[in-house]
Amino acid sequence: MLLPETARRVDQLVTQVQATGKAPIVTAAVIRDGEPAHLSAAGHPANQVGDLQFRIGSITKTMTAAVVMQLRDEGLLSLDDLLYRHLPGTPVGSSVTLRQLLGHAAGLQREPDGKWWERMDGGDIEALLSSLTPEKLALAPHHGYHYSNLAYGLLGAVLAKLTGQEWADLITQRILTPLGMHHTSYHPTDPFAVGYVVHPWLDTVREEPRADTGAMAPAGQLWSTPNDLVKWAAFLANPDPAVLAPATVAEMCAPVVMNDLDSWTGGHGLGLELYRRGDRVLVGHGGSMPGYLANLATHRRSRTGVVVFANAYTLRGTSIQALCLDVLDAVLDCEPVPPAPWVPALDAPADVAELLGRWWWMGREYEATLDHGTAELVFDSLTRPREEMRFRAEATDRWRGVSGENDGEILQVLRDAAGRVELLDIATFLFSREPLGPEG
Repeated sequence: MLLPETARRVDQLVTQVQATGKAPIVTAAVIRDGEPAHLSAAGHPANQVGDLQFRIGSITKTMTAAVVMQLRDEGLLSLDDLLYRHLPGTPVGSSVTLRQLLGHAAGLQREPDGKWWERMDGGDIEALLSSLTPEKLALAPHHGYHYSNLAYGLLGAVLAKLTGQEWADLITQRILTPLGMHHTSYHPTDPFAVGYVVHPWLDTVREEPRADTGAMAPAGQLWSTPNDLVKWAAFLANPDPAVLAPATVAEMCAPVVMNDLDSWTGGHGLGLELYRRGDRVLVGHGGSMPGYLANLATHRRSRTGVVVFANAYTLRGTSIQALCLDVLDAVLDCEPVPPAPWVPALDAPADVAELLGRWWWMGREYEATLDHGTAELVFDSLTRPREEMRFRAEATDRWRGVSGENDGEILQVLRDAAGRVELLDIATFLFSREPLGPEG
């Protein structure tokens, strides 16, 4: 649980947004290291809001993307497949890839043709595909960031084509059930919050329709609760390999395109929004459907996640994303994760121990240590702070980079005629025990 002063700060943020933003209910849930840490609500009793359903809108896209990545890992598709390969005859399919669709870099127009799909019961996949024309490309593929709900309707069609299953069944079987998200569903189930549009001057409310969006469901159909959606936030921070490999989730969190070219505070990965707050990088997604707002954000390094909901389509003077990130900042600022306690280690293997200590390359000084928890060789720059490289053993005297500027590169241990370690060859850069090192 959060400390009392931290919980009060979160409660203040939620209460302020509900009052000034004019939403009937605003709620926030916090999870840390997989354990619920706090639940706050304004406009509704906090002890009754945890299992109250709200529409999560485009947060649905993150789960659609996760299933795409599952199928990639299973060898059923490549992210660089052209859409045409999986949906033959699609007019835009010969120029855009699945990766571009996932990252909103395909240039596809934002919405499908016709009336606003979020307030209307939607058609089937065939109807969605039949409406496509080459003109649906608003921009050239990978020209830049252009958010597209239509892209996720098409990704849902790809999933259905590849598996022979309905999108809703795939999400339930592959994501919701394994993660115990039993209160997340395609249709609302009692109890759920009624969604409204609030009149800006009269303070009256209009109930909004709860549409079945059909073929566009992969872009924003799902309903969830605070108690359920924090499980998804926790998963993004610390993935269950039975659902999706941690390396695959990390891949989803890497930027495909920046959506804020002026200050680089935001970007988009493979289905996930990326936010920069000072030195912190957060991942998540926002969502809105008529009558509802939601946002999820996770700080993966500290395994801290926040989800927020409102049952109104607008928050006056702020945004649901701002509330979510403010709550997460408050938690991380008030309760930074303490470092793991130091404990004495067992002796390192002899062939590893002789690699530890000071190394130089071109006058730059490094210190090599062993991370006993991961068995990784860690190089810290002593001349350029916060520059770290990690390597994992592959074979005798051969290591491969797993993070830092030499991620994926080979570290080869070079020995003299007597078998003593003489140099380290890292991607042709020769590290030595002497400051200037060899000339060749």
